[in-house]
Amino acid sequence: MSDAAEQIPLSGPELGEREEELVLDVLRSGRLSLGPMGERFERAFAEFLGVDDAVAVSSGTAALHLGVRQLGWGPGDEVLTSPFTFVASSNCLLYEGAKPVFVDVDPVTLNIDVEAAAAAVTEKTVGLLPIDIFGWPAAWPELEALAERHGLGVLQDSCEALGAIDSEGRMVGTRGNFSTFAFYANKQMTTGEGGMIVPTDPDAAARLRSERNQGRAIDMGWLDHDRLGFNYRLSDVAAAIGLAQVEKLPRLLEKRAAVAAAYGERLAVAPRIAAPMAARGNEVRSWFVYVVRLADEVDRDAVILRLRERGIDSKSYLPSVHLFPHIAALGYREGQFPIAEAASAQSLALPFFPQMTEEQIERVCTELAAAVDATRRGPR
Repeated sequence: MSDAAEQIPLSGPELGEREEELVLDVLRSGRLSLGPMGERFERAFAEFLGVDDAVAVSSGTAALHLGVRQLGWGPGDEVLTSPFTFVASSNCLLYEGAKPVFVDVDPVTLNIDVEAAAAAVTEKTVGLLPIDIFGWPAAWPELEALAERHGLGVLQDSCEALGAIDSEGRMVGTRGNFSTFAFYANKQMTTGEGGMIVPTDPDAAARLRSERNQGRAIDMGWLDHDRLGFNYRLSDVAAAIGLAQVEKLPRLLEKRAAVAAAYGERLAVAPRIAAPMAARGNEVRSWFVYVVRLADEVDRDAVILRLRERGIDSKSYLPSVHLFPHIAALGYREGQFPIAEAASAQSLALPFFPQMTEEQIERVCTELAAAVDATRRGPR
């Protein structure tokens, strides 16, 4: 890499004066946890989604775990989910002794295949845990109908999809028994570390607020607890960042969509590179990451290395979690879910963040095309 070449990172949050202002408000207040900023953040987030309530927690994983507990999933229970995902959506089931039962994904959307899920329902099946992967909405009307036919609980993992619109024109995260979001630094909005769970009723919200705080109800004394709980609180400093991010979330989503459109225009004619779709019918992706699919004959690892040498970060995205040792021990093996495994072998995440410039996007696309051509296997 030339010394003059700018390093282009994989991601980067957009933070500014409003985040600084609200963080300083918290620091000056002396209320660093369970203070008014957390409540303001929850109200603003719920208003954005158009729901009655939202409960802030320390991570998207924490939100998923609390959702599993609220649904009562535990030992002997099986929950249908996708193997093409971040590992948290399976780990949250294992925490409570439930078993993730994987089904393959749709080859276009990479979300859980509804027909495969329907075929996998057994007497042990108690729920569905679909993931809105890479910000693309799962087939929610069909999944809800499947859940209703079999009396299944539904936990919606929308941790990658804040702002997406499903096939019925509804915002992702407003369906199922509970829905969850994550605010890691590469997400559509960030709190650094943090998450949110959207409950279905006031009683559920009260239980969630108790369980995130070691099992203490709001009206109980500081050291009184009446249920098993966890330290899943979100600090008010993180909530301050979150509130500022929610205030500008529509603009952040627009900027991410503009970066994705610029990528899509340049990659539309690139050989051996398949760009992700932005919309289909009523469905609209919320851009979390920008992941392309490389042709089988391309050496993805060599592409990643070549891009890195030229100052461009990229990453394989995502693995098939059923092949992780602690999950494979449940009886899974390579070859069971060929569509998910193929996506894991071919997918590549490119630099993607709202502040990306046209020059950066052009450079990434130019270097990617050259890397793909240079690392193609077989005769040329």
